Amino acid sequence: MSEINIGRLKEKCENCSKQCSKKQSKEGPGSLQEKAVANGEVSEPHQVQQILLSSCLSCEGCLSEEESQRISQQNLEEFKKVLSLNERCDASKHKVLVVSVCPQSLPFFAVKFCLGIPEATQKLCAFLKSLGIHHVFDSTLAAGFSILESQREFVQRFRRRHHDLHALPMFTSSCPGWIRYAERVLGSLVTPHICTAKSPQQIMGSLVKDFFTQQQKLTPGKVFHIVVAPCFDKKLEAVRDEFFNSLLESRDVDCVLTSGEIFQLMEERKVTVESLDSVPLDHVFGEADEAGLVRHEGRGSEGFLEHIFKNAAKELFGFEVNEIVYKTLRNRDFQEVSLERDGETLLHFAAIYGFRNIQTLVHRMRKGRVPYQLVEVLSCPGGCLGGRGQAEGEGGRADKILSQQMEEAYSSLPVRLPEMNPELQRLYHDWLEGQDSPRTLQVLHTQYSQQEQPQTLPPHIQW
Repeated sequence: MSEINIGRLKEKCENCSKQCSKKQSKEGPGSLQEKAVANGEVSEPHQVQQILLSSCLSCEGCLSEEESQRISQQNLEEFKKVLSLNERCDASKHKVLVVSVCPQSLPFFAVKFCLGIPEATQKLCAFLKSLGIHHVFDSTLAAGFSILESQREFVQRFRRRHHDLHALPMFTSSCPGWIRYAERVLGSLVTPHICTAKSPQQIMGSLVKDFFTQQQKLTPGKVFHIVVAPCFDKKLEAVRDEFFNSLLESRDVDCVLTSGEIFQLMEERKVTVESLDSVPLDHVFGEADEAGLVRHEGRGSEGFLEHIFKNAAKELFGFEVNEIVYKTLRNRDFQEVSLERDGETLLHFAAIYGFRNIQTLVHRMRKGRVPYQLVEVLSCPGGCLGGRGQAEGEGGRADKILSQQMEEAYSSLPVRLPEMNPELQRLYHDWLEGQDSPRTLQVLHTQYSQQEQPQTLPPHIQW
């Protein structure tokens, strides 16, 4: 493991809210003072320190040894080994290298390159191909699948809410930090309520390792699939057991690198933006993608809440909602939206970002006082654009200026509803045998359940 990764794990360990045998301190293991944790903060006699729980979820203290080993292989050094192996070995042993870039990573490169997102994306594509990458995709298409499947599942859950205690509220499932917390800490209180639609990352993995390999007449094992993401926890998602095909011995996503890691590689190789050509993205159907980049609605996290809200209003109550008005509660990362008719609340959703706000949600849920039918939950304050893999400043704190610049860049992209994307409809037909087919359920959905915690939390520790 590189010195950078070791330093990051050490920093996470020092800031972690768990008391375990792996706990490290600058003063040594014997000097740790007992700490009381509440609402995401640690109180000491002379100091109040905020605990960044989103940074702790993927530290070694919460992982099995096998998971730690898998994640340790997802870094720049391992990526360089794959590139080097392709250069050295004969053509029969080459891997076809495919990179999928998350939409929330593109604003990071736009800000760093001082370019608009379309221009920055083409520069990024040129850099990746100069390394030896064969295909570079934008994963907005996969996010569209995730949104459409989440919309359909919410409508189904809403209609069976009176005879299914676990139907509502429904929690979104695209954030691996939140999923990890739900499975390992909250258990059966929450897991039956999690939407079963796969995250955009893992749908993109299926799209690459299944549909694209068929198009290219390749076996999944012949393709090495890398995802560029804004969040370190996406590495943890990629190594989940259900996303490994034991028969083909292939993972849907072989490696996740953060936006910051890719930018670091550019700096290491002293690559300047001016020296790069402009190369268009590739397309899963095999041709170059000349179409303009688009985004989904929302603040920068694919807008699951907004899409599901508008679809539910139309499907369930016949309302056409053009604009959503948020009500801010505790802070900008805790907001509500409602649909009312004649004084009656028909839909009541919430967007809750960051673990301090998630704690409030969990506290209410334990008391049976959750008024929402759907909650969009994300572990990073500010949502996916604020992922620690690209928006982390000095001292592990979020870089607020960079985050604001990324939000402005992301909002400049035109919005396209996934329902209006003909490529999605084509893939439903050609790849998945229809929107209601068993194959769609198999490929685009998964299940979440309570998992055993590798180490037991002391009774006074609260996540």
